[in-house]
Amino acid sequence: MPLFNSHYRGFILVLLLSCLAVSGAFAQKTREQLEKEKAENQGKIRDIQNILKQTSSQKNVNLGQLKALNQQINTYKKQIDLLSDDLALLDKELGVLQKKQQELAASLAKLKEEYGHMIYEASKRNAYMNQLVFLFSSGTFNQFVNRYKYLKQYTEARQGQVKEMEVLESKLRAERQRITSKKSQQKTVLDTRLTENTKLEGLKVKQNEVIKELSQKEVELRKQIAENKRANDFLEANIRRIAERERRERLERERKEREEREARRKAERERIARENAEREKKGEATVKEEPKEEAPVFSSGGMNEEESTLASSFTASQARLPWPVKGFISSHFGQRPHPVLKGVMVDNLGVDIQTSAGDPVRSVYDGVVLDVTQMPGMGSVVAIQHGIYMTIYAKMSGVSVRPGQKVKARENIGRVATDSDGTSELQFQIWKNTSRLNPESWLGRN
Repeated sequence: MPLFNSHYRGFILVLLLSCLAVSGAFAQKTREQLEKEKAENQGKIRDIQNILKQTSSQKNVNLGQLKALNQQINTYKKQIDLLSDDLALLDKELGVLQKKQQELAASLAKLKEEYGHMIYEASKRNAYMNQLVFLFSSGTFNQFVNRYKYLKQYTEARQGQVKEMEVLESKLRAERQRITSKKSQQKTVLDTRLTENTKLEGLKVKQNEVIKELSQKEVELRKQIAENKRANDFLEANIRRIAERERRERLERERKEREEREARRKAERERIARENAEREKKGEATVKEEPKEEAPVFSSGGMNEEESTLASSFTASQARLPWPVKGFISSHFGQRPHPVLKGVMVDNLGVDIQTSAGDPVRSVYDGVVLDVTQMPGMGSVVAIQHGIYMTIYAKMSGVSVRPGQKVKARENIGRVATDSDGTSELQFQIWKNTSRLNPESWLGRN
């Protein structure tokens, strides 16, 4: 009976270890996701630091520097949150390891107790009878065979218990090493979090200094707001003009195509009527025939098949479009409070993406260049059509495309310009016909 109990306990132990291994795999997946997020955010911190160095190299503080500081603070806060998540996950993983260690230790102690009992029983038997006497004192041959099988099973059971104890002792040593490593990892993460907190506090001090200095330039800031509004109004008027022109051209194209289709149907009816009249004169039976219905070349929005397909695929790409430049959103869509002047609201037709000087600007989707122009306060502006959609790229320099040119997604169309304050910002907009959309809901993860 003890032999079968031992095998049953071994099976339960293997099953328990398998379950722990599965739960460990799920924890590992969470660990991989967390490490990926930490690495991505750390990359953003480095990128923003480069942008911040560029704006901080100017003699006077500027809004670009404040925006970069704000973003750097946000990324550090996120990194600290991720490190806190890391510590919580490490606590959970350590708890699992310690529980596993306790279970292994308990199983090993139980095995040693059983093995000790078995050795004790064996020593008592050997005191009055050895194995040969036990075998050859059998009354029958069948009894001899059964006693031999019993001794063999008994020996194998002892050997199996020894091996099982050796395996458990090895696993127990491994778990102790993993626990030591996990505790060391915890200390490293905790130290890193403390370092990041110190950096964050330093950035907040710098942020307050910049805000204080900018607050003393209210007249200059209000002048800048007025100039930006004029530039935005001029840009919006130009975009609406382009969008309205395209809309009218599409509708006109659709109208002409519809009239030509109707004219062909009318001509076909007249031909059928003439032929039937000739048949009547000859006494022949007339033919009941209607002109074949032609499929429209253009959709109800005046788009041809290629444009319609492009518009549909663009619609399906919402929240997945690539970013036109590498950087961060320094000014969001719509009306927002001014970052320094209290009670002052500013309006953005799209989003401003702050980046490094001279970074390439890329088309976010396949399309056709509608317009390339220079505008006061906006530098070079490129408009790209994607069916009924249009993307706008402003504050550019070194434009490398021309009107009518087809472009592919992620194709370079120019470089981001740098203003007198040393800030490199791309103004990016998305329009559907004459309605402006929030680009943040269209762009994928950066």
